[in-house]
Amino acid sequence: MLHQIQESDKIYFTFPLANHRKIYTHVYCQSTMLDTNSWIFGCINSTSMCRQGVDLSWKAELLPTIKSLTLRLQDYPSLSHLVVYVPSIHGSKFVVDCEFFKKETRSIQLPVTHLFSFGLSSRKVILNTSGLFYNIELLNFGQIYQAFKINVVSKCSGVKEEITSIYKLHIPWSYEDSLTIAQVPSATAISVKLHIAQPENDSHVALLKMYTSSDCQYEVTVKTSFSQILGQVVRFHGGALPAYVISSILLAYGGQLYSLFSTGHCLEYATMLDKEAKPYKVDPFVIMVKFLLGYKWFKEFWDMLLLPELDAIVLTSQSMCFPLVSLILFLFGTCTAYWGGLLSSMSVRLLSSLWLTLKRPSELPKDIKIISPDLPILTVVLIIVSWTTCGAFAILLTYLYYVFKIVHLQASLTTFKNSQTVNPKHSRRSEKKSNHHKDSTVHHLRLSASDAEDSLRMHSTVINLLTWIVLLSMPSLIYWLKNLRYYFKLNPDPCKPLAFILIPTMAVLGNTYTASIKSSKLLKTTSQFPLPLAVGVIAFGSAHLYRVPCFVFIPLLLHALCNFM
Repeated sequence: MLHQIQESDKIYFTFPLANHRKIYTHVYCQSTMLDTNSWIFGCINSTSMCRQGVDLSWKAELLPTIKSLTLRLQDYPSLSHLVVYVPSIHGSKFVVDCEFFKKETRSIQLPVTHLFSFGLSSRKVILNTSGLFYNIELLNFGQIYQAFKINVVSKCSGVKEEITSIYKLHIPWSYEDSLTIAQVPSATAISVKLHIAQPENDSHVALLKMYTSSDCQYEVTVKTSFSQILGQVVRFHGGALPAYVISSILLAYGGQLYSLFSTGHCLEYATMLDKEAKPYKVDPFVIMVKFLLGYKWFKEFWDMLLLPELDAIVLTSQSMCFPLVSLILFLFGTCTAYWGGLLSSMSVRLLSSLWLTLKRPSELPKDIKIISPDLPILTVVLIIVSWTTCGAFAILLTYLYYVFKIVHLQASLTTFKNSQTVNPKHSRRSEKKSNHHKDSTVHHLRLSASDAEDSLRMHSTVINLLTWIVLLSMPSLIYWLKNLRYYFKLNPDPCKPLAFILIPTMAVLGNTYTASIKSSKLLKTTSQFPLPLAVGVIAFGSAHLYRVPCFVFIPLLLHALCNFM
């Protein structure tokens, strides 16, 4: 029973405990007085004024709209009363509520829905009693891939004033709490996901603490949120996404090289990406190797070959469900590769249009000679830049040079097509002349429009690969630029060995057209390399991105060598 005692501007609310210990296990009090002053005490005698008291305010929890306190009665056997102290009211309104309860009546177990329910099923609990506080235990919730949408619907009767309820998600093993404030009656959606997976030796349960109104009824529904699951995958394993993007591009690159070998024409990048970038070409090999590494004889053979640890094992140790998550990352990677290719193609067309407005348009290349007079000089200069400054900087310059060559080719092709539209008779004569020279020697072959288009398609894929190499080397470049005032040469330089190989390779490819490699004896072998390298990128580069460029430059180098063999 509640007793109110007033002394001048002070008000005391007393709650006797003696008659409630036999029935209840806990007492809960809340107040809308949002200050940090002492406000609740425990009396150790039976006098109404509580001359000897224990300050319990330090155990209270300060929430956005209330401060609350929950006590287990058996922890305080000597207390006879609880006293809530209001220092001064001055006409302001406040609310003080206290209630006694049994723990089992306020702790409700709610098993979460299965990961693969995709939001089609739900679990529900209804809070019918007129309590002020509930603990909803979210059972089977401990993995980082689990993500849910909890809907709390409140229905109130006879409520004239606006009431506030607070929903607090408490994750014991990571100390991550989130608060949701709702004006009732209302329907409130709460996103529930983890930052840290539950440790194996931890038996705690995730809690949804509900600070409610006694005049309202609450319905709590939990559903799996598939969109948030995808978000969790990207959030925790997004660092592996570049490896999956590059793996998809390599598969498309290999398909283009093979189509050039088998049909003499290079298909569009988007077409080959759709045709070749399939998860079943990569993941089964990684899963099989991961399985075989569980056998001692295979592990010994693996170590004998001095191969590093499989990244799938590393990611599995980080709570990654490899086959499923790898599939999702592969889909994200393929989408990123597609939109990245579309963006690079649009950028090349835009730059070529700008080129045509600034400079008189040029014709298609008259020959396909590989070694131009300025090529060796440019290669040597870039290698010197790499040696004396930073390998990542030299790679960036090489990338810009390569983009410039492709923009120039795009502008030339656009000019040629425009001239065909203006003078169709002349275009037919040019095409006949081009066909007449098809069987002549390579160094005197005039590049046709179809060869230029094939070359642009191949170059667009190479640009995509080179773009990711540049992005992966950016940390080294940024570090060098930030410390340029202290030293001019980066040492140690992780990108320098890659730059020494990539610079001459890209210099050759920048002056290469598909017509020059169609008859190469090395082309078929080159077209077969991207597939195992795409597998290698996932196997060894998912958790170690610095290894990825080592898999990329190999097919580029073989592509460049096709001009000589």
